[in-house]
Amino acid sequence: MSMGEDTRRIPAPREPLHAVIVAAGASRRAGFDKLAAPLCGVSVLCRSIEAFAEAGAAHIVVVASRERWDAAGVGTLSLPCPLVRVDGGAERQDSVASGLAALPSCCRWVAVHDGARPLIRPADILRCFEAARRCGAAACAHPVADTLKRADDGAFTLPGAVSRERLWGMETPQIFDVGILRRAGAYVRREGVRVTDEVSAVEAVGVRTALIPGGCNVKITWPGDLALAEAVWRHEHR
Repeated sequence: MSMGEDTRRIPAPREPLHAVIVAAGASRRAGFDKLAAPLCGVSVLCRSIEAFAEAGAAHIVVVASRERWDAAGVGTLSLPCPLVRVDGGAERQDSVASGLAALPSCCRWVAVHDGARPLIRPADILRCFEAARRCGAAACAHPVADTLKRADDGAFTLPGAVSRERLWGMETPQIFDVGILRRAGAYVRREGVRVTDEVSAVEAVGVRTALIPGGCNVKITWPGDLALAEAVWRHEHR
């Protein structure tokens, strides 16, 4: 099954979706530039961009350095929508703010996506978008299945169980009414709040987010994650 076939099963959205793809991190844990690394012949970052183009994004902003943009081969992409690059900031919320500032003034709906999640399926993007249109905010996520333990500073387990009940692992895209996201961004900057995702930012201004489970949407963080992503990609695109 191709990504195009998967997407055509989802009705086209009645309103345009714009995308901000965040790719400004340093890749320290991976030990290499994970965004420029090839995933079955195409860079991780380009795979993420292509998924949003196939989902019908009206405009895509990539938050990345010029060096990463060039290393990942983004300039060679031929897409049906405008694609622009902006520099990132010191913190995630600064990078997202830079991306939002580059969107057209008519933008109503925006998806924020980690460029290091190249396996996102266009159909899951559209499912998340439909939920956001109903609720104002939605995010791809998965129920936590692992046993969870707390540890001390030496990485030895501490006594006591951590319940998995109602725990979800957050993913991207996270899709919002752009007015909500801009209000949340202004609040966390004004109050000096540091957030690791946009759901946490909108929670700070009292907005709840609908969680949407989907397919394998692993984030490339450690070297072994790339091999896993390649195996999943080959399986899904046989």
